[in-house]
Amino acid sequence: MVADYLVLNAVDKFINFRILFSHWKIIFMNNPKMLVDRTALQMNRNRVIGSGRYFLQELAISEVKDRLSSINRNFQSIAIVTGLPTPWHKAFPSAAIIADNENLNLKRSKYDLIIHGMALHWANDPVGQLIQLRLALKGDGLMIAVCLGGSTLNELRDVLIEAETTLSGGIHPRFMPLAEIRDLGSLIQRAGFALPVADAYITECRYKGFYALLHDLRAMAETNVLINRTKNFTKRGIFQLASELYQRKFSRPDEMVSATYEHIYLTGWAPDPGQQKALMPGSAKMRLADALRSKETSLPD
Repeated sequence: MVADYLVLNAVDKFINFRILFSHWKIIFMNNPKMLVDRTALQMNRNRVIGSGRYFLQELAISEVKDRLSSINRNFQSIAIVTGLPTPWHKAFPSAAIIADNENLNLKRSKYDLIIHGMALHWANDPVGQLIQLRLALKGDGLMIAVCLGGSTLNELRDVLIEAETTLSGGIHPRFMPLAEIRDLGSLIQRAGFALPVADAYITECRYKGFYALLHDLRAMAETNVLINRTKNFTKRGIFQLASELYQRKFSRPDEMVSATYEHIYLTGWAPDPGQQKALMPGSAKMRLADALRSKETSLPD
């Protein structure tokens, strides 16, 4: 159960994992587009329908609404792509809810706003998802995608890798190789969006312990569904050691333990001839110093 959480604003925050995380990603190099077992993912989601444990979704919804409130436009045709429709439908009752299948059930050039809600990190082809969103937008339509980013659960990755390496001499694929903000920013451009922006927010959550965190992840359908995951039960000793490591490394003064979640927000607009465009370099008609009414000085050699 989440006892408390503190939202910490952070842009372009990167965390380097200390132990072997990049090594196991080699397992997927032969088939990089098929990481996720979509059947297992849907089973997990079906299990949590109606549970009310949507706090990661609700954080994303709150931020998306805040961003939309600053845009002076009345969106009439809205679609939301998500694997957990309950919280998104409650927040946007007039929007069409679209399942996050590999082939999205979106009509071409129909929508002026599409939200991809907390599902892009489960996509086998995230670029394909973004391209489908662009094609479904009207000219100058807005896309907002939110997903979990690379520093998510770095504490849990750390202790599980260390525990499994210590007791088993190796590691199994347990975590999606979540993208960093730089990678996702380039994906928006590859998908053909205009005026692309990518930014991130870090949330630090506090739990009663290691097992409370695992219970919460299961209740949010954010558990391991990698195709190459091990199908055998994990040895109890690995979880016991991981729990001890978690308490030792990430305990708080209040005896809670911390867990990090990173939400990455991607914003882009469908290209349109009448869209605002950046000026060409050198086309300014006024010096910046004059516009700011300040004295221009030279930098020292």
